[in-house]
Amino acid sequence: MWNELLSGIQIGNHKSIARAISLVENEVNGSLLFLQQLQMKSGSVIGITGPPGAGKSTIVDGLIGHWTKNGQKVAVLCVDPSSPFNFGALLGDRIRMSEWYNHPNVYIRSLATRGSLGGLHPSIIEITAILQAAPFDHIIVETVGVGQSEIEIAGLADLTVVVLVPEAGDEVQAMKAGLMEIADIFVVNKSDRPDADLFARNLKLMIAPVSNEHKNVTICKTVASTKQGIEELAMKIDSAVLVENDRKQWLMTERVYQLIQKHRMKQFNKAEIKEELSVALLNPDFNLFSFTQRYLYD
Repeated sequence: MWNELLSGIQIGNHKSIARAISLVENEVNGSLLFLQQLQMKSGSVIGITGPPGAGKSTIVDGLIGHWTKNGQKVAVLCVDPSSPFNFGALLGDRIRMSEWYNHPNVYIRSLATRGSLGGLHPSIIEITAILQAAPFDHIIVETVGVGQSEIEIAGLADLTVVVLVPEAGDEVQAMKAGLMEIADIFVVNKSDRPDADLFARNLKLMIAPVSNEHKNVTICKTVASTKQGIEELAMKIDSAVLVENDRKQWLMTERVYQLIQKHRMKQFNKAEIKEELSVALLNPDFNLFSFTQRYLYD
């Protein structure tokens, strides 16, 4: 089964890709060995993030249209927010990309965060690796806009695009420390709105301290609903990913660390902790740190 899936992935068979993702996502027996056999030769991973309502999905839709028009193949992972209680997902905004679901050169997969606080899926590294083993020219990971913890995408993507809108002044102030560090390209979407030029100028001043000879952060203005500025954005992405990225070793280190962390934490079951906690909380002298200590090992 795994060998057949691997062969299918290498030629870009969508059914093989979808089946492999589902099996790896559910940690089916043999999935780890399968992952170790992957040869990740595909295009760079492009992270697209930003606050909710900025128009990330509409921009992704425009980029898909631009690249497929040029005969390129695109894979998209859409990570949607999920309930912290039952981990169900809200997948409503996928309607913006509905025309691409049956396109032979486009593969789209919606994923739930499953309670992950960083805005990404807990198996995002493994799933991205599967796509990198397929013949895609571009792999887009669109993340949940969750504020400061958006920076988790920087550990996955070779290039990070942060989408903002002119009214996002206060939001940028609130999360600018993380954004300034992770962004390679800022997109001011809905730039036909009032004060868009002023917002772009202020944003340029904000990113000036981190934009230098080692990292040239750029700003692109778009009106994604009418495809205005999409071609320019695609060109900026293409030129950026062609440059050897100084962060490559750091990015790979981050991925290795996250994989180690994930496997080390597998022994802990949230449901069991919750059950034990329900009893411990009955004690009027309950102490959070003493309770936690029972799960820590030297």
